[in-house]
Amino acid sequence: MEIGFGLVWGLVLVLVVITVFAGTKTVPQGQVWTVERFGAFTRLLNPGLNFVVPFVDRIGHRLNVQEQVLDIPEQSVITRDNATVAVDGVIYYRVLEAEKAAYQVANLPLALSTLAMTNIRAVIGGMDLDQALSSRERINTSLLVILDGATSPWGVKVSRVELRKIEPPSNLIQAMNLQMTAERERRATVMKADGEREAAIMRAEGAKRSLILAAEGRQEAAQRDATARERLAEAEAFATRAVAEAAAQGGEPALRYFIADRYVQAFGAIATAPNGRLLIVPMEAAGLAAGITQALELLRGAPPRPAAPGSVPQVGPVPPAATP
Repeated sequence: MEIGFGLVWGLVLVLVVITVFAGTKTVPQGQVWTVERFGAFTRLLNPGLNFVVPFVDRIGHRLNVQEQVLDIPEQSVITRDNATVAVDGVIYYRVLEAEKAAYQVANLPLALSTLAMTNIRAVIGGMDLDQALSSRERINTSLLVILDGATSPWGVKVSRVELRKIEPPSNLIQAMNLQMTAERERRATVMKADGEREAAIMRAEGAKRSLILAAEGRQEAAQRDATARERLAEAEAFATRAVAEAAAQGGEPALRYFIADRYVQAFGAIATAPNGRLLIVPMEAAGLAAGITQALELLRGAPPRPAAPGSVPQVGPVPPAATP
């Protein structure tokens, strides 16, 4: 009896230990478990130590409530202008309501991936190729709004959608490269033509300015020459009037002095002219010397001496007393 009684107590103890272990659940951080009683959902187990009714309650789903990353498989998408591009991406999502995520959708990752692929085809299919390649951010935003709204009944929050690749086929890439090269060459040609046009305009402006300055210089020189000629004419007129007045008052000697002075000046100009080594004197040296001597004697007030044959007429200055 004692042996049987001990065996029973041993079995009871073992059963109690098994029951305690069966009713104790330790949920790790970042997860939420669902509890089912006879197949029906009853409650959630949060991270930490939890207790359930042994042999009656069981763990239904173990859900990760951390933010997770889901790859979107690569697929071919046809754009609005019938260009084929290869597209893939990633989805960042988080389970907010574990009960809905566990029982409102079966295989949540597959459902998210399929939903994302379908909407990628819809969004990119409504764009031209150039728009799809240049509007990556707009595509991401559109997919985020669509997926977040579609997964809200599942208790899932989609926080980000990123397309990693939008790649046309190789032959289309080569055509795009050729188009880009042609466009850059066109821009270079246009810029070169604009530069040459600007340079031609600047050269024309410089030539115009140079001609204007040259014309202004010639005009100014002509004005100065006209002024000099006018002053010279005034001086000649004044000298002529003075000689005329002197001749009227002093008579023939003053006129002869004037003629002799002009003759000496003309001869000096001929002598200093750069016409080579040969100097032709149109008169005898003795006559010239005699004319100069008579002019000096007239300046000193002495009576003129008879002129030598072949010399200039004897002239002299107007006497000082005859000058007004």
